Amino acid sequence: MSDATARRRGRPPRTESAGTRDRILAAAREEFSARGYEKTSVRGIAKTAGVDPALVHHYFGTKEQVFEAAIEVAFAPALQAPGALADGPLDGVGERLARFVLGIWENPATRAPVLAIVRSAVDNETAAAVFRRLIASQLLRRVAAQVDAPDAELRAELAAAQLVGCAMLRYVIKVEPLASADVEQIIARVAPVVQGHLTGP
Repeated sequence: MSDATARRRGRPPRTESAGTRDRILAAAREEFSARGYEKTSVRGIAKTAGVDPALVHHYFGTKEQVFEAAIEVAFAPALQAPGALADGPLDGVGERLARFVLGIWENPATRAPVLAIVRSAVDNETAAAVFRRLIASQLLRRVAAQVDAPDAELRAELAAAQLVGCAMLRYVIKVEPLASADVEQIIARVAPVVQGHLTGP
């Protein structure tokens, strides 16, 4: 009996490339970006990655778990936002955070995966739940931890809502004149509002 026959169907052989997991994640991001959560399937991800669907299940489990792993990698740049708060004086935190978040959207390399995440979250409740969990545990709580106020979590959420709302109108819905406005002009107008949410009375 050959080694391929002896091993359980769908399980990776011992010599399986260390890059298989990363290839599946890259394929998942590509599929979710192109099709959204609802129309993406584990079989489609496997086809794009060039692997058996059983390998996708082996490494990640369900489609929801694949989505969570894929967006965590894609959303990694945004998770550096708490550092933007800590790096400088408190009275400039609104501008630093606005500049950081809008900078992610301005860069095509980081905008595409974040846009795919947002679109999937808007279209599907399962995807939205995964996105909420990631945002709450890895971003908003870390931002709130740096805000010295009893209602720190609410302040962090309001600041995020301001920036996410601005990003949605500018980059997703593309409402004019916001969509074509100079990003520095937007930062100048949004930053004081974000500052107020985080440090105001």
